[in-house]
Amino acid sequence: MLFAGLVAALLVAPFLAYPVFVMRVMCFALFASAFNLLLGYGGLLSFGHAAYFGLASYVCAFAARSWGVDPVAAILLGTLASAALGAVFGAIAIRRQGIYFAMITLALAQIVYFAALQAPFTGGEDGIQGVPRGRLLGLVDLAPDATLYGLVLVVFVAGLLAIYRIVHSPFGQVLRAIRENESRALSLGYRVDRYRLAVFTMSAALSGLAGATKALVFQLASLTDVHWTMSGEVVLMTLIGGMGTMFGPTVGALVFMALEFYLASIGSWVTVVEGAVFVVCVLAFREGVVGVLARRLGRPL
Repeated sequence: MLFAGLVAALLVAPFLAYPVFVMRVMCFALFASAFNLLLGYGGLLSFGHAAYFGLASYVCAFAARSWGVDPVAAILLGTLASAALGAVFGAIAIRRQGIYFAMITLALAQIVYFAALQAPFTGGEDGIQGVPRGRLLGLVDLAPDATLYGLVLVVFVAGLLAIYRIVHSPFGQVLRAIRENESRALSLGYRVDRYRLAVFTMSAALSGLAGATKALVFQLASLTDVHWTMSGEVVLMTLIGGMGTMFGPTVGALVFMALEFYLASIGSWVTVVEGAVFVVCVLAFREGVVGVLARRLGRPL
């Protein structure tokens, strides 16, 4: 019922709000949900998830602009590139835990940032601009916002359903067991490192799916997508909405994007407002907005 209500709201949303803004919210909501899969259910805090979001954005933009591939194929190429990078970086990072794990992910993400700054195909500080939206399967023109909105909605819902299935599968139950009591999981014979690497790769792939879709929406891939501040923003979205909840990251992304969009006129003061909102949420809603609501309703959200 909650999924149906969310889909119904998103079908009506472009008639009530700016469609590009709603598509941006969906892209970042999927990004935050992918990060929440790693942090909320896997118990691993990454400070470098912008690497997978940004890499997919660059790959998708380059494939669509230079190779002229189908938009769906471009999105899949970006997703696969992020999954491959996540598997490599995850194999390195999971060797440590806690703050050491977080610092390793940040350092690896910075390598991606400087590579994107210097690589010839990324356009350096200018990024890849004028990315064509193309034609879906060679039939449907995605240039109008209305048609592209349908594709973004399908990608977002499919990504969210995939996360839901992962979390509510035996694999997801083992992840929770590892998060709650790693020693007990080891004593039961579970290969903890393999589970961590698997969820890290899945989270990277879904983050890449969000980044590739975002590149088509804005027809741009830039250094902002791989900057360390992007990794910090997705942490804020997850914590504001509710870590370890299914719909919390979506609410957090909506709040975060709404602040940036509607308070753009005040310039750099937006970051001050965002910081104040984060402090209030941490002090008043330690479980996040959705987490508090779920506790009061007595059911998971």
